[in-house]
Amino acid sequence: MNRIGIDLGGTKIEARLFSRHGTELARERLATPRDPDGTIIAIRDLVVRLESAHGPARVGLAHPGSISPATGLMRNANSVWLNGRPFRDDLSAALDRPVRSANDANCFALSEARDGAGRDGRVIFGVILGTGVGGGVVVNGRLLDGAQGIAGEWGHNPLPWPRQDELAPPACWCGKTGCLESWVSGPGLAADHARRHGGNLAANAIFDAASGGDAAAADSVDRHANRLARGLATIVNILDPDIIVLGGGVSNAPGLCERVSAALPDWIFSDVCRTRIVRHEHGDASGVRGAAWLWPADESGTP
Repeated sequence: MNRIGIDLGGTKIEARLFSRHGTELARERLATPRDPDGTIIAIRDLVVRLESAHGPARVGLAHPGSISPATGLMRNANSVWLNGRPFRDDLSAALDRPVRSANDANCFALSEARDGAGRDGRVIFGVILGTGVGGGVVVNGRLLDGAQGIAGEWGHNPLPWPRQDELAPPACWCGKTGCLESWVSGPGLAADHARRHGGNLAANAIFDAASGGDAAAADSVDRHANRLARGLATIVNILDPDIIVLGGGVSNAPGLCERVSAALPDWIFSDVCRTRIVRHEHGDASGVRGAAWLWPADESGTP
């Protein structure tokens, strides 16, 4: 049966319809309504349009935040109008069928593990480095969600092995201080550069300036890579993945994978580092692709 993957973002909803063999048949994108009921109606109508042209399909959803296994309610979504609502259940009711869903970083990891930059590994850790920092874990082709439904949420662990100038860490939106997200996200890099060197450069401008020979920007880029390596070392020490796939806007910075790969061996509890750090292959499409892959191609049943 065909599968529809839907990537629900703060500003856009993207859907792609795939055949059971993984061939893309159609795609559509629209603006995200900024209320839960409007979002559900928009997704419902989008699915109806795709199915009217291509037949019935199973529906998978990539979303911000996560769904509490205790309450079934959305939590921790930066699209705050979704929080506290049984969003997946409401969508299932609107479509009159089961809907599978996962955090957007988990869907990214699943997509890259299935046939992307992580296809050759058994244990894959997918990393989102953008406005926020997220992650997902795939083992033997299967997404790991965990007892709390938060597997891979490394962005809200503290920066490990802090240096003297990191002992007064920045506040994080989650209510804690010093979370990795506040250091290695795009805004985290920009804020660190401003504290140390002044100015108001965004992350992409800092990377561009460093590539052009600006010493202050190069200093910030080197510190960012070292912090990212320290953060990922804790993942390697616990999960020992074959491949770490970097995604999100920050992952497109020139030389980032190489800088982090060079720094990582100094921080892991091993005499050898075989974990490969690679850039994403499917990029922005991985969320919607991973949402579709939440339904295996050979799974029986009607949508």
